[in-house]
Amino acid sequence: MGLLRSASIFSGLTLVSRVFGLIRDQILAIVFGPGAGLDAFWVAFKIPNFMRRLFAEGAFSQAFVPVLGEYKVQQGDDAVRELISRVSGSLALVLLGITIIGILVFPWLILEYGPMAIENQQKLVLTADMMVLTLPYILFISLTALAGGVLNTYKRFAVPAFTPVFLNLCLIGVSLWLAPMFPEGFEVMALAWGVFLAGVVQLLFQFPFLAKLRLLRWPKYGFSHPGVKQIIRLMLPAIVGSAVVQINLMLDLIIAYTLLPDGSVSWLTFSDRLVEFPLGVFGIAIATVILPSLSQHHAKTDPDKFSRVMDWGIRWSLLIGLPSMVGLLLLAGPLLTTLFNYGAFKQHDVLMSQMSLFAYAAGLLAFIWVKVLTPGFYSRQDTKTPVRIAVWAMLTNLALNLGFVLPWIHYGLPGPHTGLAIATTIAAFLNAGLLFLTLKRQGVYKIEAGWIRLLIQIFAALSLMFALLFFGVPELTIWFDWPFWQRALMLGLWVSVGAGCYFVGLYLCGFRFRAFRAGMTAG
Repeated sequence: MGLLRSASIFSGLTLVSRVFGLIRDQILAIVFGPGAGLDAFWVAFKIPNFMRRLFAEGAFSQAFVPVLGEYKVQQGDDAVRELISRVSGSLALVLLGITIIGILVFPWLILEYGPMAIENQQKLVLTADMMVLTLPYILFISLTALAGGVLNTYKRFAVPAFTPVFLNLCLIGVSLWLAPMFPEGFEVMALAWGVFLAGVVQLLFQFPFLAKLRLLRWPKYGFSHPGVKQIIRLMLPAIVGSAVVQINLMLDLIIAYTLLPDGSVSWLTFSDRLVEFPLGVFGIAIATVILPSLSQHHAKTDPDKFSRVMDWGIRWSLLIGLPSMVGLLLLAGPLLTTLFNYGAFKQHDVLMSQMSLFAYAAGLLAFIWVKVLTPGFYSRQDTKTPVRIAVWAMLTNLALNLGFVLPWIHYGLPGPHTGLAIATTIAAFLNAGLLFLTLKRQGVYKIEAGWIRLLIQIFAALSLMFALLFFGVPELTIWFDWPFWQRALMLGLWVSVGAGCYFVGLYLCGFRFRAFRAGMTAG
């Protein structure tokens, strides 16, 4: 299966998931609204999400997929089955311990030390109670990530791409039908039950597809297995790298949760969701499909194809990332108004979310590049270099957080949460730039011919798109007055017109998608 077809399948199904994610966020905004209750849920959900990314989906996948690809190329199916069995047993044992410790420790920390930071006791109790239900998500979703890594290695990208839909469906369901059954003030507890249910459903959904590949095996204890040892060796620096990123995000969360006004966590979350839409549909899709190809080219000692796949990924990320960034910047207010400005989500919430969305959107290309460039290291089982780069990005982000937010608060300026988003964007550009320069310096990535022509074509088309949206999209105050159907119609119109203008501009400048086929077939 070519890289373009694989990326198209993954992107298409990820698009379905992201659409359901937007519907989920709409319902959460309308039913619960930004405030102490929803902020408490985001904290209770983000902590297991951080742990999942730290110990499993991030560090584990980055170490597991290259080793699995090596076994697949060099040792055959029987060795792959044994590796999967040993890895799943070892991972499940570790995750079970982490989950139990988390349930015992995190709620206690919040109830014991939370009052030192905030006075809202109900917010603390809600966070602690929900965390007991959301922490088991670490176990379920990490094993789901393992199954997804196996399926991606065998180029079955559709199932892992569709799996996140179940989280969105579960949260939508509990918001509409379970939340009204809870006492007043505690309706948001339904969301924690939705997370727990989603973890179980997502894991079980993968099993039939693994069985079809004859790769569904009973987990076994396997820390002495050579492949498990190799994965652990690769994971240790990857865990440090993931920890750097997660500590960064945790510090952002702590600052927003404790120092900033109620609603800040939700404003950041809703704006981040809109940035994650193109990031997931395009950036993560490209990174996911190139990692197995890069790993196999490295295992076969084929540096030319390795470099060509990297070049293909970088070109596509630029081709799609730039118009997505411009579209988010120019349509930030209309997007937030159309999707969320109903029920408990007021016009003030739109304006506050718009401020952080501007900052996040400006960094979209950097976020995509970090996702696309990192496989260039992990596919070669180099987990140390991205860690060193991530440490510099983390220190930069931390310094900028304090440098932006504290003066913002001191002078009483509106929207201090925006400072967190600006710091995140600057740190992402630093991270992406260092990753790119390092790959170049190592000689792993060589720039292919045709880049100057491509950049001219992209920026010419982008200029047409920018002019059309900048001068054509109505003022935000007008969007506030429209009913939902008119907002949705106009938003769909301007998104379609903007995208159409961009691609027509590319065509008029001589760009043809078939020119990318050399890179597509490289995988």
